Amino acid sequence: MKIYTKTGDAGETSLFDGTRVSKTDLRVTAYGEVDELQACLGVARAAGLPPDLDEMCVTMQRELFAVGARLADPSQRIAARVEKAVVTEQHVTQLEAWIDRLDLELPPLRHFILSGGTPAGAALHLARAVCRRAERAVLHIGANAVEPIVLVYINRVSDLLFTMARAANHRAGMSETEW
Repeated sequence: MKIYTKTGDAGETSLFDGTRVSKTDLRVTAYGEVDELQACLGVARAAGLPPDLDEMCVTMQRELFAVGARLADPSQRIAARVEKAVVTEQHVTQLEAWIDRLDLELPPLRHFILSGGTPAGAALHLARAVCRRAERAVLHIGANAVEPIVLVYINRVSDLLFTMARAANHRAGMSETEW
């Protein structure tokens, strides 16, 4: 199978249900932002995360592929056929458990902090910002365009990424710069 199909050469792409849309379609933009977020997690992993944070990133990368599949499916039929494309409340619960666990090792947050720190911490801060952009892009396609759990999941990912960035920096002995 060749990587190029030439079907997008005129600026269109296919959604999961076969619908052809412009590559500037809000739905395509939304799953493109999610794809960028998934790639940012790869950059954070390449920057050298502690093993537990790396495992969290791998899990989120897989789950973000599921989110992208949900966004590329305007008919909301993919879950019945592709089990790994499901996003559930259990995924959100896992993110929250990770946030709570990491938060226990961090000093209390009393001020806003500036992004930065170690390369891994800075990459996680960047991923958080990309996640927020992805969340806005999903909202642009409309409230009924995707299951509500997808929005909850993306919102919780950004919370986790912030906490992970703090944890990566804290574990490396890097102090936070307050705003």
